[in-house]
Amino acid sequence: MEAVRDDAYFKEITKKVIATRERSKRELAALGFSFSDSKSNFIFATHEKYGAKELFEALRAHNIYVRYWDKPRIGNYLRISIGTDEEMDTLFTFLKEYCRA
Repeated sequence: MEAVRDDAYFKEITKKVIATRERSKRELAALGFSFSDSKSNFIFATHEKYGAKELFEALRAHNIYVRYWDKPRIGNYLRISIGTDEEMDTLFTFLKEYCRA
């Protein structure tokens, strides 16, 4: 609640999340992912070649956590929360290697 009261802090953090999200969208698109234009703190993405369940399990095996639901209409999507730049770099490093194989 304190973060909302501190307007300068709130704006600074919001700016960081937006910058990381926009960079993440570019990185994911370059790796073959597609997604709706997100204005949130997550990206709901699907890959042209790899199924969401396969990617989810591979990521989880490397302690990289995204959300996956085995449900109609969304079963081939991952919900990728926007983390710190370092956390997102870990995700991209893994995906670059995995999608290259």
